[in-house]
Amino acid sequence: MSIRTLILVIMNSLIFLVVLVLSVTFYYQFSKVLDDRILLQLNSIKTLKKVQIEKLIDDEWLEFNTEFANNDSLVSVDTSDVILPKNRQFKSGIYDLTAYSETGKTAIGLILNKGGRMVFKVVDYNKIKSILLERTGMGNTGESYLVGEDLKMRSPSRFYPDSLPSKIKVETNGVISAFAGNEGRAVIKDYRDVDVYSLFSAIKISNLHLAILSEIDTSEVNAPLIKLKVRLFELILITMLIAVVLSLFLTKIITRPIINMQKSLKIMASGDYNQTSTFRKNSTEINDMFEALDNLKKSLQGAVKFSNEMGELNLNTEYVPKGNNDLLGKSLLKMRDKLIEFRNNENRNRMNTKRLLVDGLENERQRLSRELHDGIGPLLTSLKFYIENRIESKRKRTEMKQLLDATISEIRSMSNDLMPSTIDDFGVGAALSNFVESIKQSSDIDIEFEDLTNPENSKIAKNQAINLFRIGQELINNTLKHGNASQIRLTLSEFENFISFFYFDNGKGFDLNTVKLGSGIINIKERVEICQGDIDINSKEGRTTFEIELPINNE
Repeated sequence: MSIRTLILVIMNSLIFLVVLVLSVTFYYQFSKVLDDRILLQLNSIKTLKKVQIEKLIDDEWLEFNTEFANNDSLVSVDTSDVILPKNRQFKSGIYDLTAYSETGKTAIGLILNKGGRMVFKVVDYNKIKSILLERTGMGNTGESYLVGEDLKMRSPSRFYPDSLPSKIKVETNGVISAFAGNEGRAVIKDYRDVDVYSLFSAIKISNLHLAILSEIDTSEVNAPLIKLKVRLFELILITMLIAVVLSLFLTKIITRPIINMQKSLKIMASGDYNQTSTFRKNSTEINDMFEALDNLKKSLQGAVKFSNEMGELNLNTEYVPKGNNDLLGKSLLKMRDKLIEFRNNENRNRMNTKRLLVDGLENERQRLSRELHDGIGPLLTSLKFYIENRIESKRKRTEMKQLLDATISEIRSMSNDLMPSTIDDFGVGAALSNFVESIKQSSDIDIEFEDLTNPENSKIAKNQAINLFRIGQELINNTLKHGNASQIRLTLSEFENFISFFYFDNGKGFDLNTVKLGSGIINIKERVEICQGDIDINSKEGRTTFEIELPINNE
């Protein structure tokens, strides 16, 4: 094999290897990113539609109850074509009445049973349809739909618009998993026997059990990947064609000094030494050629190594281009910067999702607390006045008042656990103090709380106050349930630029290297992360501490 052929093979092999590695790495990363984004988008759509359906049904139920709460002459409202069986009595609640529809149309029924007399109303099907048929962000093949416990659809299929939903059987793994109480995602075959990305979960309201699914065909999701694969293949071919042409040109230049040297050696072998000076020049060029090849080899090795690091998502790896003309190096750096940008965006989206979930949970707790306090509380108080004034037996009156007082106290305790009103009125320090006092009354454990906040001019934001209260609540409950501790100490300090929360107990502790952390500690870490704070956990037998710092200006 001639040296020119050898150089051609080596150079083109190296270039092909680098291009192939970069292409495969980029294709793999793009595929993973695409899958994550599709599933994230489908999950957002499914969650939104689930919330909208649940809110629609809750609003209809609330309106129905309000309309007939004080009406003794109940009459069924807008029952459409639903005929309930006469031999069955329904309790008040929300039911799937599709089975009793004469036309087979979907019927979500609201039933109110008052004194053995029933009145019911069917939720407007068009309202449910309008929510599920809204396809923003679903592409050309995406859809969201409901499925009943009989494994038949309860919302229209965009693929079979002329068929009644109750006539379409949906016995897929996603539906079965949803009714089994699982919420998740998978690539499955849908009711059309087509491969889809599927996000599923259950809707349980009163006696109504439905499954909601958001799906999109894998063929549509993979279409960009197919195009990318074709373009990468074309890029490899074009790159190799250019590489072959360039290498032919370069090898001509590279082999010229060797040919000159060969000629010089032949002249010298014939006894003519006048070409010695020319030989020396050519010898220098050959040396430079091998030095250049060695540098090229090192450069390509660095590029491949850097590509592998990016393929393993080690994005902090440094790479320095060989110069202003190093297009490969610049391209790799641009690729790394794009991946870093995507990872940062993904982290921000993940943090925003966690923050929204926690905020939603706290808002729901606040709503439940307000309903317990403002709704059930006054009713129990009115019942207490009724007992005091209407029950003639002193013994029964005393027993009923004791039972009612205990109920009122329990309701107040539940309301306070859900959302202490003292947080808004007096701050997180007062809320934790009250919680500690309640623990003292119900437990023999030695517990002390030191409040070093500034209640009159506190800079602690509301979301920080709620998260700090929940963290303290979770830590104390964990110690009471699992720690076997006899002593608990808490300190909450407010400084100029940060908040410090310290927790100590003398329980049995746990090994951070081997213990499987429960949802309690995971929730604590997520709340600290949401507030952009730091947490340090140390635990051994007889001493477990949690040290948490939150920035004071994080609202």
